[in-house]
Amino acid sequence: MTMLPYATAPELTDDYISTVWETLPHYLRPTLLLSAPALSAQLGCDLTIASETFQHTGSFKFRAAYNLLSSIPQQRIVAASSGNFGQAVAYASRLLGKTCIIIMPNTSAQVKIDAVQSYGGIVDLIDVREVSRIGRMQQLLAQHPGAFPAPAFDDYRVVAGNSTLGKEILNASDFDVIVVPVGGGGLCSGLIVARDHLGASTKIIGAEPLPGNDAARSLHSGHLVSNQQEPATVADGARTLSLGHLNWEILQRGITDIIEVPDEVTLDALLRYFRYVNLKVEPTGALALGAVLTQPEQFSGKRVCCVVSGGNVDPTVYAQALLRVYEKL
Repeated sequence: MTMLPYATAPELTDDYISTVWETLPHYLRPTLLLSAPALSAQLGCDLTIASETFQHTGSFKFRAAYNLLSSIPQQRIVAASSGNFGQAVAYASRLLGKTCIIIMPNTSAQVKIDAVQSYGGIVDLIDVREVSRIGRMQQLLAQHPGAFPAPAFDDYRVVAGNSTLGKEILNASDFDVIVVPVGGGGLCSGLIVARDHLGASTKIIGAEPLPGNDAARSLHSGHLVSNQQEPATVADGARTLSLGHLNWEILQRGITDIIEVPDEVTLDALLRYFRYVNLKVEPTGALALGAVLTQPEQFSGKRVCCVVSGGNVDPTVYAQALLRVYEKL
């Protein structure tokens, strides 16, 4: 199968994807594929969970981070992240003998801040109401000439790294639809690229928090739109201002729909993973199941794969979220 070229990333070719698929898996843990009979019965579909909670650093982000950082000569990295990409960059940097500074909002989960530091990353906390991540990135790059600004989603190497997850899912079973969380669009883009590279017909549907629904609004309007400020959503991994330009080009061409998930439904999904699958996920990782709960009629009778993007959730936040939902039962 020959993929159509992408104007914003001519490097994203079939040959490049094939090379990444041959080399990157040596450094990865395969995703965990779980059947979910109880949830399947509740939702009226044949549900499989693809969980990246056991990936290195606890999320899919390591796929992108290692592929990106192993391709560059620079030894100092600067990245902006609410947590998971920062952890992945810090660990990949350590493995590759590089150093990194991770810009994080001061509202980031403490477990993610601690994890970045445990991998050797330097954490630079900011108040996003006073300085944007991009603004702080520019300041740090000026202080560290020659440092590499690592993009979390808007880069062909990030998309290609994430496409390895799509390969694993699509090679495992003939799914009708894959549901995937959407923040900056890097993971969803990777799955679309993997599907197109394999020539599969599986539909891919995004799951986005309703309070930060820029991707859904972009898809409906036909042009890229942004949130005015970082959205106040429980799904902290999706607190992005907008999709990346490459990600938008890929999603616009290859995604079937983006479902907007209210935060309360995201927390309901988080609880269901805990109760019926014995799986601890972070709120962003619960978005895909939240999308199925939001529009179950879209998935009725279908073979569905829900991607759990990660499981790095602060214990206190996790306990409070579970109790918050339990109290309403």
